[in-house]
Amino acid sequence: MNLYIGLMSGTSVDGIDAALVEFKPAQPLPLLKATHYHPWPLALRDQLLYLSQQTRELSTLHEVATLDIQVGELFAQAVLALLEQANLVAEQITAIGSPGQTLYHQPNAHPPYTWQLGDPNVIAQLTEIPTVADFRRRDVAAGGQGAPLTPAFHQAAFRSAQETRVVLNIGGIANITVLPEDPQLPVIGFDTGPGNALLDAHIYQHQQTRVDNNGAWAASGQVQVALLQSLLSDSYFTKPAPKSTGRDYFNLDWLGRYLATSSYSPTDIQATLSRLTIDSITQAVLPYSPVRLLVCGGGVHNSCLMNGLATQLPGCVVESTLHHGIDPDWVEAVSFAWLAQQRLAPQPNNLPSVTGARKKVVMGGVYI
Repeated sequence: MNLYIGLMSGTSVDGIDAALVEFKPAQPLPLLKATHYHPWPLALRDQLLYLSQQTRELSTLHEVATLDIQVGELFAQAVLALLEQANLVAEQITAIGSPGQTLYHQPNAHPPYTWQLGDPNVIAQLTEIPTVADFRRRDVAAGGQGAPLTPAFHQAAFRSAQETRVVLNIGGIANITVLPEDPQLPVIGFDTGPGNALLDAHIYQHQQTRVDNNGAWAASGQVQVALLQSLLSDSYFTKPAPKSTGRDYFNLDWLGRYLATSSYSPTDIQATLSRLTIDSITQAVLPYSPVRLLVCGGGVHNSCLMNGLATQLPGCVVESTLHHGIDPDWVEAVSFAWLAQQRLAPQPNNLPSVTGARKKVVMGGVYI
């Protein structure tokens, strides 16, 4: 069996997804054989969120180096728990694909950089499985954004010759992959802006609840149009692709600049943030006139977001990737299993049309 384990811990920092994936040459879609969700210890999660939302000057080398090891250990624990659950041993797994946990993402800085935590040496040592990691920095070195990386897998799994599709991942940050019906047209992908990041941060600030379940709190408020227009005036939303962003940009400090002289109620702010996610995604999707929007990530379970997208995109079918063969909660983890497989082939696994890299490259270091 050609078995890989894909890991994913996105900008929501809610937990680590570990997916056991089998690849077969004659099978168009990878087979998802087992999954494990590994929650972050709250103290570690809070530290990651704090550092990722503060200026880099406030982070000490000791903090970053220590977190690098701790995150690597937790990724390894997730892999070992999945192996135990699936009744497998390390020798049966070809490799682990680990994206790391993004701490800082500054592809437009001088010099550009992106930094992910989760030392792959630790993962390989504790699991005794070859680990493919550090994907993003090779794309940045080639002049790209280093994100999003999953569109290469979206193309392999979801592209159709019958219709133009857009794959939407709503994590902490939302990103889209445009899959044109015409096979001669390039795949396009970019981060649209905040997904759940601001919603999660704002509800925690006011209710000490980490997630706005089903968007219920947002639904209880009223969208404040003036505030919404101010938020949408941020230059990121009209910046042309390729582009990518993260929590070190879209965070409570960013929101606070727009609320400094206001007196909006917390529920109305939450409603407006929900609409910000909907409208910024819609603004990004509409120019491509897709027949179908395939949604994955945690936001697929937020009916407020899903209903809002369906309303704003009336000519487009809005549905989960489950209708196309892959559980929406596991698309990202499966993607990194696929990226690891491509790395070991070795085959180029970035899409310059998405990231803006100067050329195709083979991303990922291999730790044995």
